[in-house]
Amino acid sequence: MFEITFLGTSASAPSPKRNLPAYLVQHDEYRFLVDCGEGTQRQILQSGIGFKRLNRILITHGHLDHILGLAGLLSTFMRWETIDQLEIYGGAAALERIHDLLYSVVLRGGRAPMPVNFIPVTSGVFFDGPDFTISAFPVLHRSPDCLGYLFEEKSRRPFLAEKAEALGVPNGPLRHELVNGHSITLPNGQVIQPEMVLGESRRGTRLAAFGDVGETDSLVELLRGVDGMVIESTYLEEEADMARQFAHLTAKQAATFANQIGAKNLILTHLSRRYRDKDVLAEAQQVYPNAVVAHDFDSFTIKRDN
Repeated sequence: MFEITFLGTSASAPSPKRNLPAYLVQHDEYRFLVDCGEGTQRQILQSGIGFKRLNRILITHGHLDHILGLAGLLSTFMRWETIDQLEIYGGAAALERIHDLLYSVVLRGGRAPMPVNFIPVTSGVFFDGPDFTISAFPVLHRSPDCLGYLFEEKSRRPFLAEKAEALGVPNGPLRHELVNGHSITLPNGQVIQPEMVLGESRRGTRLAAFGDVGETDSLVELLRGVDGMVIESTYLEEEADMARQFAHLTAKQAATFANQIGAKNLILTHLSRRYRDKDVLAEAQQVYPNAVVAHDFDSFTIKRDN
């Protein structure tokens, strides 16, 4: 399961109720900040999520409304918070711009108090955790090296407690060994193989995380059947020509894409302050009835249906 906390949901410029783009994706003890718009450090404080273990940042592209908050975040880390290192992932063009921002403006040629690692990613898996991976995929927008991110839990075989009970496997470490794929020997000498108490392999939860994107047809097969999708909804359909010009999506287009891929949950963000929330939601729900519009500090849990 993945937990999402929105720290900024506005497009291009902040509004009285919406900060610039940033959201946190959490899986167990792992936390990833997706984009870091201006003012994100204050949003982190106000949300109560804190800075602990907030040392991995995924950048979707190098537009200023998605990266300017990194300057303040680094400044906060330098003065008030302690982290061992900071890892910033993104396309090469975005990382170059971020490097200039941090080292020319914030540090002014000096050194950061912790290692700052710029990790370029293109397509494919770039983070392999104990039970989940993150892969990047290219998206079309008005900036080079734009990316989306796919969080995927690894497939697993569920432990069948009733079968273990029938075989006399007691609760505790022996069951843990079986879950980890190791055979065990019971006190009576009977050998129990993992296959005897594990069910069929099941895929894990999949979450698609976007920044800005102007085209989705090329992503249909890659993202088919995701359990959750966070995607922009910058325009309404009445201004679809403008959305196309600036390589953004309308609420209807985002909802149509969610239907195409069979997404189980659709969360819309990156809203222009020219529209009312209820109008964005109404347009999306005409196509995808369960669509929701994210607000700053909203939290969502994405998990695979049983």
